[in-house]
Amino acid sequence: MKKIQPKNLLWALPNILTYIRILIIPAIFCVLYSKNIILSNYVACGLFVIASITDYFDGYLSRKMKLTSEIGRFLDPIADKLLVVTVLVVLVQTKFTGVLETVLASVIICREIFVSGLREYLGNFHTKMPVSKLAKWKTTAQLFAISFLIFGNTHTNQFYNSYWDYITFDIYVAGVCLLLIASVLTIWTGKQYMTKAFSYMKDNS
Repeated sequence: MKKIQPKNLLWALPNILTYIRILIIPAIFCVLYSKNIILSNYVACGLFVIASITDYFDGYLSRKMKLTSEIGRFLDPIADKLLVVTVLVVLVQTKFTGVLETVLASVIICREIFVSGLREYLGNFHTKMPVSKLAKWKTTAQLFAISFLIFGNTHTNQFYNSYWDYITFDIYVAGVCLLLIASVLTIWTGKQYMTKAFSYMKDNS
């Protein structure tokens, strides 16, 4: 792999996509608090989908263009966690009407914090904890789940005025199901990371 000077990589396309993802987060935060359903559901969902797409393409382009940088390696996982945790916290406050959604969101948030702590600990010993394939599936399910939850409607006890209300409610239910799947994968992958980290701690204690 050809070595490229960091100054040239600061504004490389993959890193620009990461910057965009970080900048979109406060916009989603503000829009979700809007009482206008078009803004809080559709615009917020659109912004979240754009942010999720940048998450895919910054990694894809980094591999395709053979561009790696320390700032990208540092910011990319932080941007991902900020996006997911911020949106879930706001959804708990503004949209979730059931205990199930709140519990599942809490599981995901706690796992993200826990794994970040493990990575930071192992980083002190120059030991990496690579992302597993199952963790990538977890992230995919998570992003789809949150998109559906933002877009969908939670009006379960109100009179439906149109088929669109039925559709948006079904989308919300699908989002809850995907969030459940993501939570199961979250617990499983968190256990895998914990086992690796604790094994290292045991071997070096």
